[in-house]
Amino acid sequence: HKMGFRLSDTCEVVFDNVRVPREAVIGEVGGGMAVALGALNLSRAFISTLAVGIMQRALDEAVAYARERRQFGRPIIEFEMVQAMLADMAVKCQASRAVVNNCMRLIDAGADVRVAGSVVKTFVTDALQEVTSNAVQVLGGYGYYSREYPVEKLMRDAKVFQIFEGTNQIQRLTIARELAKR
Repeated sequence: HKMGFRLSDTCEVVFDNVRVPREAVIGEVGGGMAVALGALNLSRAFISTLAVGIMQRALDEAVAYARERRQFGRPIIEFEMVQAMLADMAVKCQASRAVVNNCMRLIDAGADVRVAGSVVKTFVTDALQEVTSNAVQVLGGYGYYSREYPVEKLMRDAKVFQIFEGTNQIQRLTIARELAKR
């Protein structure tokens, strides 16, 4: 009974008295932490692609609703504050897509993406939280109280992206420590 990201099964896995044959060991014996951290560096960029997809869906839903919903005799997409929220959401989507694409190019080039992965994960998942929250805001009561529209689910799903693959607070520490070395 998770708050969000329910499509992903979450369960405890216990390894008790398990022996791994030498030929099945990835990397050097005793070097598992380095392998795991290397995988995390890559996965931060990959989960950011999911975040961009969720963000785009939230924007699309908010725009469609704002075109349909009428207040005071006109669609709410004509109101400047709604337009500003939608524009900010579009900016976040486009910027997020750009930083993800840049990080993926670095991965393809074989670059060390420890910091770039932290940057993309932090930026994109913070933007995701804001965009999904604003989508709920555009839909008002229908966005928050109703499951007729998917934006409340998108907002619930968005939160975990700031937490898994290393919290955004940890990502900020990684970035700051690298800046301190320069």
